[in-house]
Amino acid sequence: MRDATLVEAINAALARAMQEDERVLVLGEDVGKDGGVFRATDGLLARFGPARVFDTPVAEAAIAGMSVGLAAQGFCPVAEIQFMGFAYAAIDQLLNHAARLRTRTRGRLSCPMVLRTPCGAGVHAPEHHSESGEACFTNIPGLRVVVPSSPRRGYGLLLAAIRDSDPVVFLEPTRLYRAVREPVADDGTSLPLDRCITLREGGDVTLVGWGGVVPEMLAAAERLAAEGTQADVIDVATLVPLDAETILASVAGTGRCVICHEAPLTGGFGAEIAARLAGPGLFSLLAPVERVTGWDTIVPLSRLERHYLPGVERILAAARRSLRHG
Repeated sequence: MRDATLVEAINAALARAMQEDERVLVLGEDVGKDGGVFRATDGLLARFGPARVFDTPVAEAAIAGMSVGLAAQGFCPVAEIQFMGFAYAAIDQLLNHAARLRTRTRGRLSCPMVLRTPCGAGVHAPEHHSESGEACFTNIPGLRVVVPSSPRRGYGLLLAAIRDSDPVVFLEPTRLYRAVREPVADDGTSLPLDRCITLREGGDVTLVGWGGVVPEMLAAAERLAAEGTQADVIDVATLVPLDAETILASVAGTGRCVICHEAPLTGGFGAEIAARLAGPGLFSLLAPVERVTGWDTIVPLSRLERHYLPGVERILAAARRSLRHG
């Protein structure tokens, strides 16, 4: 066990998966010699060789299409797209082929591929480099969509994604890559997919989110605790399939829910969670569901990002509004 950042944990998970299964391949732009744009694949080329770690042309659709073909032929490709803003070119292959392969072949073939990409703002990158477009992928039946929020969860969830027999889109919050260190045991232990992770138990209000906003939710929960309010903090982790039961069970106890994400409000995945709460969770609610999100605009450049990203103060304000009801 060693202290690791998220990007180091991702690297360790990739190396562990490649060591355990020779079918695991890593491909993408600059993943070989340069070790990836954020160095998530650093050292893998030297360790596993060019037959298993290889650079591709700057062609995201081709990267995804190649991965589908490799997966159909028995490999387990892990493809890297340099930034989420470039991943939309891969959606054609994901929607029309990767996600449909099992159904199309009536179970004869599967598509055990992972498409990794950094996502979200917070590092003052230019346009196209700060997107949080996870909702685009959650509407594709047949895809899993996973978003880690810490080094330990990054390690365990990526191993589970690589070992899964169906395609997974794995979104890595850019601003968390080197934000914190925590002990990570490189022992090959995966975390279950399709499960929310309860990080803190309270009883007064439920905070739900994923990725880069999870540290903000935990910080808000600490502030609320100092005021005498205890919050459940739930990291969704796997957006699809959604573990709605964990969220509904929490809200059944608290009666209040604040949903947080970086993506724009309109059409964001938080709306899906709110819709689930408006169904089977309706009679548990003591207050309207609150959403704390990015704005319905392109992520602004440089230092203006801080006005766009949901922060502790906005989460606290939403929680306090919710607590005023009932």
